[in-house]
Amino acid sequence: LTGNEIFTLQLLRRQLTNVRYSLGVFGFSVSTKNKEVEVKENEGIDLTCSYSADFGSNARVEWKFKNMEGSQAYVVFDGKPTDPYSSRLSMYSGSNVRFSKVTRKDTGVYDCEVSGNGQFGEVRVTLTVLVPPSPPVCKIPSSVTTGKMAMLSCHDGDGSPPPTYMWYKNGVPLPADPRTISGYQNATYSLNTTHGSLTYARTSRSDSGEYYCEAANKAGPVQRCRAARMEVRDINTGGIVAGVIVALLLLALLGFGIWYAHKKGYLPSEFSSLA
Repeated sequence: LTGNEIFTLQLLRRQLTNVRYSLGVFGFSVSTKNKEVEVKENEGIDLTCSYSADFGSNARVEWKFKNMEGSQAYVVFDGKPTDPYSSRLSMYSGSNVRFSKVTRKDTGVYDCEVSGNGQFGEVRVTLTVLVPPSPPVCKIPSSVTTGKMAMLSCHDGDGSPPPTYMWYKNGVPLPADPRTISGYQNATYSLNTTHGSLTYARTSRSDSGEYYCEAANKAGPVQRCRAARMEVRDINTGGIVAGVIVALLLLALLGFGIWYAHKKGYLPSEFSSLA
């Protein structure tokens, strides 16, 4: 059977089970000791699954895994660990699985599926592999024009569970909801602690300062990025006007030079006819 055919068969089994439950057939049960399991990376862990005797002595047990991106794969099929897991996973007591070592890629949900005597049941176990965050990567603009939007970003791709983020300005933490904190009611920023973004809708000179971000989860110590200064400056209108005047003077000087050269006959005849 192909992978798609196998999953289609399992879907039909579930639908049949739902029909039987609606008819009052409740004797068959599948359970686990822990539905939420956490373990540090590179350590071992057991995922338990037990089922009632109604399934019979020859019940079929399979374990299926769905990762954080939604991809599915069999961990145990036809009573045996599949090839990707065979070197670090074993079964015991007929239906439990034991990882000798887990990696961050093992984070996800595991379904223990039991079938026998024409019945089907399942139980889900969620496994979180704990990985401390690394120093996050921060993007902080060095210069912003007053009144323009500014976006600061902070991201760590290693932490599991995904870390939460906190932004600091001049060493002081910025409240996630400035409207609720005295002294910040007029702040124009929004802070997303899940995605690590700090956005100023309209910057002012008071937003200038030294910024850095911290990433934290329960797996390890807090990590921060290197601080960087963001400067909010007004538009230099005087400089712009001066630049325009200088450009006009240069154009006038160039025009006068061409006219003078033409007047004195310094230009080639071809250029003189164009001038």
